[in-house]
Amino acid sequence: MNVRYFAAARAAAGMEEEKFELADGASLSDLVEAILAVERPEPPAGTPPLARILSRSSFLLNEVAVRDRSVLLGPDDVVDVLPPFAGG
Repeated sequence: MNVRYFAAARAAAGMEEEKFELADGASLSDLVEAILAVERPEPPAGTPPLARILSRSSFLLNEVAVRDRSVLLGPDDVVDVLPPFAGG
């Protein structure tokens, strides 16, 4: 599956998107664990760690908002990570 990061999540992840291959029956929670298991450089000054950003982020699954992290994912899914935004 493809994960796309936006705003502070992009800065903390150090990339705009990355691919993950998870076992059949993997959930959004499993994906978050896989994201956090990746070795990453320190985020830029002023950017919170990715773990903190993910704990506060909203997620889109194939462009539809998902609140239940137990939702199952498929290999061709696209998950967008949207941290809290400020301003308009």
